[in-house]
This record gives sequence, C-alpha cells and structure tokens, in this order.
Amino acid sequence: MPVTINAPLTLPSGLTFPNRLVKAAMTEGLADSRNRPTEEHVTLYRRWADGGAGGLLTGNVQIDRHHLERVGNVVIDAKSGDDALDGLSRWAEAAKSHGAAFIMQVSHAGRQTPKLVNPRPAAPSPVALGLPGGQFGEPRAMTADEIKAVVEGFGRAARVARKAGFDGIQVHAAHGYLLSSFLSPLANRREDDWGGPLENRARLLVDSVREAKVQGGPGFSVSVKLNSADFQKGGFSHADCLAVIDMLNGLGVDFVEISGGNYEQPAMMDTEGLEPAYEDTRRSSTREREAYFLSYAKSVQERAGMPLMVTGGFRTRSAMNAALEAHEADLIGLGRPLCVDPATPLKLLSGEADATKWESQLRIGPGIFGPNSPIKLIQALNGFGAMGWYYEQIRLLGAGKPTDPKLGVLKAFMAHQKKETSSAKAWRAAMP
Repeated sequence: MPVTINAPLTLPSGLTFPNRLVKAAMTEGLADSRNRPTEEHVTLYRRWADGGAGGLLTGNVQIDRHHLERVGNVVIDAKSGDDALDGLSRWAEAAKSHGAAFIMQVSHAGRQTPKLVNPRPAAPSPVALGLPGGQFGEPRAMTADEIKAVVEGFGRAARVARKAGFDGIQVHAAHGYLLSSFLSPLANRREDDWGGPLENRARLLVDSVREAKVQGGPGFSVSVKLNSADFQKGGFSHADCLAVIDMLNGLGVDFVEISGGNYEQPAMMDTEGLEPAYEDTRRSSTREREAYFLSYAKSVQERAGMPLMVTGGFRTRSAMNAALEAHEADLIGLGRPLCVDPATPLKLLSGEADATKWESQLRIGPGIFGPNSPIKLIQALNGFGAMGWYYEQIRLLGAGKPTDPKLGVLKAFMAHQKKETSSAKAWRAAMP
C-alpha cells in the first residue's frame, strides 16, 4: 500500500504519530513575565489539537531565562518551580486531547538573544550578528563551565517534560541559535575542544542529545532539528549536515527535522508570495515541488538511520503524498497555514481540501520596499514584518478569537513590536 499522509508512523522510541502531518514549531510568545505557560498556551494548543495533526511541536522552550529568543518564551531552568510544572502539564493535556504526539522544542538562543533581554549574550565566540538595526547585543565567548551547563539544561528539560506529560523533546540545533552557532565555523572560532574540526563543533549537540536521552529515559522521544545548510559562504554546509547525521545515527535519535538558514540568511522565514534574497541558493525544482528543503532532505534520507521530518513550503496533498511515497520524507511539517486555519490538517486528511487555502502576500510595501529590495534593512523588515503578522494570528488563536487574514503586515509588525516592548518591561520587572 502506498504511504500517504493518513498513515501512522511509529518512531524508534515506540511513540506513534497517528498520521504524517506535524504542526511544526512556531514561537508563541505567550508566556507570563516569569516565563511560565499560560491559559493562552492551553487554548492555542487545544485548537491545534482539534485540527487533526498527528503531532504537535511547541515553539522555543528555553533552558536559560537570560538567553531567550523573545521575552514570551517558556523557560525550564533551575529556577522553574512547581507552578511552572502545573502549567506545563495542562499544556500537554490540551495538546494531546485528540491523540496527537506532543513534543517540546528545547533551545538556547545564544547570540540571537535580543539586546533588550541580554546585551551581552553567551556564544561560542565573540562574533556579532551581521544584521542592521542594533537589535542584538555584542556576544561573549562562553566558558567551559557555561557550555557544560547547557548540556545539563537540555537534560533537565527532558526530565521535566516527561514528568509534565510531554512525549518527547526536540533539541533545536538549527536557525542560528546556540547549538547551530557552535556548528558554524563562521560563528565558532574557538581553539579548544568545542571548536575547530566539525567533530569538536558538533560536540555540544552530541553531548546535549546524550544527556537528554539519559534524563528522558526509555520510551521518551528525543529528536533533533538541524539545518541542511546555513546558506552562508564558509558556514555550516550541506556536507557538514550529512556528517552530523552520521554522528546522530548512533545516538538513538527518534527523528531529525531538516530546515535551513539563520537570522543573517533567513531561509526559514520564507512566506508564500515572497522572493527572498537567498532564492538563488535553492534549486528551481524545489519551488516547483513546494518543499523548500526537500532536495537537501533526499540526500539526508540516504544517510539517516532514523525517520526524517521536512518542514517548509508544503501546500498540496499530492506533493506531501509524493514525498512520502518516494521516501524523501517520513513526516510533513506544517506551520504558517495553521496560524490562519487550525483545521488545515483535518481538511487535508479527510479530502475536504486538496491544498492549504492560505496564500499570503506579506510585504511592507511595493517596489523598493518589497522583499527583493537592494537595501538589506528593507529585506530584514519584510522578513520580520511577515513573522510579526503570524505572531498576531497566534495571539488571536490563543485568545480564543478568529484569525484575521486581512490584517495589514505593517500594522501587525508595529502591534507586535509594541507588545514585545511592553512584555520586556514586565519581564525585567519580574526578574530577580
């Protein structure tokens, strides 16, 4: 029988996805000022659970409250108390209410921590982000003890997640966050055991996965999100990606999700209707076949000893089924369409819909103000503006309200920035 999106998948850990559609990780920004889950998380994930996906991945749950991707991140660290565990348990209960597997994405933002959170974020080396606007601080090189604390942090997150009722964690080693920056020779210029050859640059990822496996225990899923490439000259390459896959093969990783890019080269921030500056790094056939990273995933699949999840660009049921049947992917990640219509998976699975309906045209303006602007700041504003638009849709879902597809991208971006600034003030006031 051909494999389709309706087919279940049992992972090496024993965890079963009732179908092949997975709600991919998207940062929610809904935590309270002490970085605990809220009622908005419960409402949001109950709505996504109602939508029929076989698996749900959370957005960034951080292991260090001084290194957030945004102030609304949930945090699991040594300061997290029993009240946080109660919120995590209620979150897990809502997400699993219709039988979906529920996996916590765990991360450390590293040098991509906003300046308003930490003006001197920890990083492998003191290499600043090459971005305009001054949103990120001047990074400092981590000590060996700080690096070991990161390993412990991933282990703690696995232990707490299991206790709260989550089915597993995903170790986030993509998109330029800490583990990803350790993998990159552009960001990691260390000359000790954590830098230099790829074996050393991958050590933090490997050790973090091992610790998460130990602390999670038997039957607890530990997966990894990994860049197919950073799409930067001299950065983490696709050859590096394949070599890391070889390392992960022997660690009992449940599945690997393939993505790409970072804040400097934001391949993961693409939106329908935009033609970003990194377009020439992707084969034209990839656009025609919808999935942005599928051409890379195919070569990963040839090396991987574990199932593969591919996220980014899938829009039609036929393309999803074709990728599954060709063994180019085992799980299909869906993100932004679920921000507008949470019932998208159910409609695809039932045959009510042959494609995701939502096709956005998100840009701050025409011509030189569009995504192909020669001005790097305008390019960045288009990318972050589109992200702000989706964040506002997530806020509406978490509040139990209908989404607003007609919301203007500039209006959404400004509203998002205002809320982030207000949340940052509350967060700083609550910090010990």
